[in-house]
Amino acid sequence: MSSLSLKLKNIASDSNFPILMALCCVHCFNDLLQAVISAVYPMLKDDLSLNFAQIGLITLVYQIAASVFQPAVGLAFDKRPFVGSLPMGMCSTTLGIILFAWSSSLAMVLVSVFLVGVGSSTLHPEASRITSLASHGRRGLAQSIFQVGGNLGTSTGPLLVALLVAPYGR
Repeated sequence: MSSLSLKLKNIASDSNFPILMALCCVHCFNDLLQAVISAVYPMLKDDLSLNFAQIGLITLVYQIAASVFQPAVGLAFDKRPFVGSLPMGMCSTTLGIILFAWSSSLAMVLVSVFLVGVGSSTLHPEASRITSLASHGRRGLAQSIFQVGGNLGTSTGPLLVALLVAPYGR
């Protein structure tokens, strides 16, 4: 057995490896749901008769919730970690996507993408912190495993929209 195979076997047998894989999967699911928003813009534009300014407004609301709130959430949870933050973040994202699927007005779309963004801004700092705690000093490896989930979700989301949503509508 080569030394690389032996190192990989030791990493996989580490007791924290299942935690890292679970965080990877959660990150994948979260980013997959985020990728759905921009992937359905053409259908949303047609369904609700939106113009490009309104599509831009949807993007702005989502990005503010997902990006601008993220450092504030990270700072708050660094001071007072809250064990329920990951499930609450995923519940917010899931509720946002469900509302997004049934939105019949621009206002409803804005509320739904805001919820998705808040879920994302809650998940990322807390999951990253837990990834670092589970790393046992191998922070590069742990963060890389976490990032694989996000990249897989971001790239898979538009494909799933093309396969599952586009043929049947929102």
